[in-house]
Amino acid sequence: MDKTRLQGKNCLITGSARGMGAAVAEYYAEQGAKVCVADINIDGCEQVAARIREKGGEAIAVSLDVTKRDQMKAAVKATVDAFGSLNVMVNNAGINKPLMFMDITEENWHQIMDVNALGCLIGMQEAAKQMIDQGKENGPYKIINVGSILSRQAFDDVVPYSCSKHAVLAMINGGAKALVQHNITVNGYGPGVVRTELWEQLDKELVAIGKFEKPGQSMDELAENMILMKRYSYPEDVVGTAAFLASHESDYMTGQLLMIDGGMVIQ
Repeated sequence: MDKTRLQGKNCLITGSARGMGAAVAEYYAEQGAKVCVADINIDGCEQVAARIREKGGEAIAVSLDVTKRDQMKAAVKATVDAFGSLNVMVNNAGINKPLMFMDITEENWHQIMDVNALGCLIGMQEAAKQMIDQGKENGPYKIINVGSILSRQAFDDVVPYSCSKHAVLAMINGGAKALVQHNITVNGYGPGVVRTELWEQLDKELVAIGKFEKPGQSMDELAENMILMKRYSYPEDVVGTAAFLASHESDYMTGQLLMIDGGMVIQ
């Protein structure tokens, strides 16, 4: 493990109490970064931060509802107070609640769009303010947004989620243009079917709305019928790309969404 790849990188990762976010936080720390583990689930944050510290890394845990700007400001401040600066912002927090197209409600729409899209925008803005204050000469700074296969297409049972992840892609493109003058790059990665707690819950809900007949069927059928590599992924399939985007290796890159989906979406 290269403990110098992300050395000197102070990172804030939203939605990192479990799943992909937790895996990215722990991997960043293994690569030498200092990490603020931020999530609405503070107990989960504390557990992730404790695991990082047990392995000799540096981490803090912060309670964060990404839809609340004051909490995002506080998370950025906590990162800077603990580590001295903010170099990398990963907007990872996201939720999903499947409903068939004609069953989508205003509540379902707003809940998903608020967390996945508005939360990403607020995270980008508050991180960028801090990075701009630190001075462009101390960059390049990295803002990394977590998209999805559904940033590139849509399914009829998760339309609000698809819309939110298309919005994330728009913010990658637009943010890159807005922030390049401040030596801030904006990129993202788009996972496919990743076996995490979020997907396992989604799998149960897809059965409940009648999309699939039994648990596990959604992942198995997607792997067999839509993924070229014929398997779903795990968080460890994602963390390497996340680290690349946080490192100096991606300095000459902005406005891009890298797909990590086993060949599910090819454009």
